[in-house]
Amino acid sequence: MGQNLALNIAEKGFPISVYNRSTSKVDETVERAKKEGDLPVFGFHDPESFVNSIQKPRVIIMLVKAGAPVDQTIKTLSQYMEKGDCIIDGGNEWYENTERREKAMAELGLLYLGMGVSGGEEGARNGPSMMPGGSIEAYKYIEDIVLKVAAQVPDSGPCVTYIGEGGSGNFVKMVHNGIEYGDMQLISEAYDVLKSVGKLSNEELHEVFSEWNKGELQSFLIEITADIFGIKDDKGDGYLVDKVLDKTGMKGTGKWTVQQAADLSIAAPTIAASLDSRFLSGLKDERVEAAKVFKSGGFDDILADQQVDKEKLINDVRQALYAAKICSYAQGMNLIRAKSNEKGWNLKLGELARIWKGGCIIRAIFLDRIKQAYDRNPELANLLVDPEFAKEMVERQSAWRRVVCLAINSGISTPGMSSSLAYFDTYRRERLPANLVQAQRDYFGAHTYERTDMPGSFHTEWFKLAKQANNSRL
Repeated sequence: MGQNLALNIAEKGFPISVYNRSTSKVDETVERAKKEGDLPVFGFHDPESFVNSIQKPRVIIMLVKAGAPVDQTIKTLSQYMEKGDCIIDGGNEWYENTERREKAMAELGLLYLGMGVSGGEEGARNGPSMMPGGSIEAYKYIEDIVLKVAAQVPDSGPCVTYIGEGGSGNFVKMVHNGIEYGDMQLISEAYDVLKSVGKLSNEELHEVFSEWNKGELQSFLIEITADIFGIKDDKGDGYLVDKVLDKTGMKGTGKWTVQQAADLSIAAPTIAASLDSRFLSGLKDERVEAAKVFKSGGFDDILADQQVDKEKLINDVRQALYAAKICSYAQGMNLIRAKSNEKGWNLKLGELARIWKGGCIIRAIFLDRIKQAYDRNPELANLLVDPEFAKEMVERQSAWRRVVCLAINSGISTPGMSSSLAYFDTYRRERLPANLVQAQRDYFGAHTYERTDMPGSFHTEWFKLAKQANNSRL
């Protein structure tokens, strides 16, 4: 990503110096810059000459692995930097590390930004979504550059904005990745239902996802999913997707998102379900053995006996996927707002939806409508209660329920869709069975409870009353 971002910056007319501990990577970048239009990229093999080559006040963008490597890189470069210079971390860093480093750099007279960059290697080269947070003064140093380097969306502008103070840029990027986890899980479940229950071939799946990408589900992830189903195996027969091991990797941002949701008491079940699914996918050997244990359970027979109308199933799954995706985005937005309130960042949720419309992994056509929802009501409690989204959720709930029921009855797990539906059903209900949980807590732990008919906190001697009631029945 670092190489591609450097070439992107140079292509926009900004001369750029590059440095890496590996001299071969530096030389490779310079050579590539020549091939791609003689771009103004200048390579350096030692940190001192690299720093000295940059015009003052210097701005250095790092793209290195999060954690200790970032601290080491800062230590290496900062010894040659001067007051007023600026360091920007473009990696997926834990937001508190960014806040720690910003304070440490300020003591040296240096400015610091934590800037989330989304879009992968392709996005870095051709226009990513960028989420810079930290020193506003540092952002002003790079504003003219990032406005040109970021993805450009015709009706809403560059996919970059100053996010806010401290580690807000990294936090927003982290939640973006959490939403991405949920999105990918939901798409994989749609694929599983269509393939396992609907018996769709890869050719049919390619056609279905290609068609979906022309409507309300239009997005980067739906687009690449359609592409994946069309790729033949270059090392054997059949399609490549069928040869890919069903064991999902991760780099930690989804886990951080779920941990933060728990810390802030924000429900994020779709994102949490996607993380659990990745954990379970990692138990490949155990799952192989478990499949043998339960082979006589008749699960294969359930699938074999299922008779479905393909066209109706495809339409139902499309609606279920859309509704579940909205739940995932709603959870992410609520998490960002909660952290913003806690930290006093004053983040604008509509503006975040705007900069995610292009360049990033979760870019989708309905992000424009999410922006409009927050523009209509910046204090919107939840995307689900926005009038437009509420209407769509109601219209799609029947199809959504059919898909979840069909999956359950077929022995196919849909944790993302199911947890999204449970989130929706819980949120829309005026009264929940939490009254019983509170009674239980007060019974065994004297935790007290509130009443619906009078103010205050109450405690009941449930055990004594139950004993008296039981004795009176004898």
